[in-house]
Amino acid sequence: MASVDNATWQALGLTLTVLGLVGSVLLWRRRGAASGLRGAAWALVPLAAALTGTLRLGWQVLDAVVEWATRLVFSPAVWAGLVLAGISATLFVVSGVLRGRRTADAARRAPGTAALPPQRGRPAVGDDDLDAITALLKKHGIE
Repeated sequence: MASVDNATWQALGLTLTVLGLVGSVLLWRRRGAASGLRGAAWALVPLAAALTGTLRLGWQVLDAVVEWATRLVFSPAVWAGLVLAGISATLFVVSGVLRGRRTADAARRAPGTAALPPQRGRPAVGDDDLDAITALLKKHGIE
């Protein structure tokens, strides 16, 4: 990107503001004062952006996004990276499916050795506090 000085950015902001104010006068005549004032408010934004430096910042951001998108579209290395990311995601999905099948096959082969599901409401063996809490819950019909 060629270096542009502050005077050029301010001239651009002033030009856009003058064009916006001309449009605001036309809006004022056709649609009334409310539309004209709103148009004038919007017309002042480019000059304010030029004076504060945000017009240049916006241009730099837009330039960086366009450069990134161009590099993304036309770079073989980026496309190779996207292909590798797709292959990686596919391998993760396939390994998950294979792991699920292996677990299901193991459960079918040995039904007596499968892990028991956790049981709720049963206290740990030898824990007096939990026994007292369980008895209290039973007394009130909560368990």
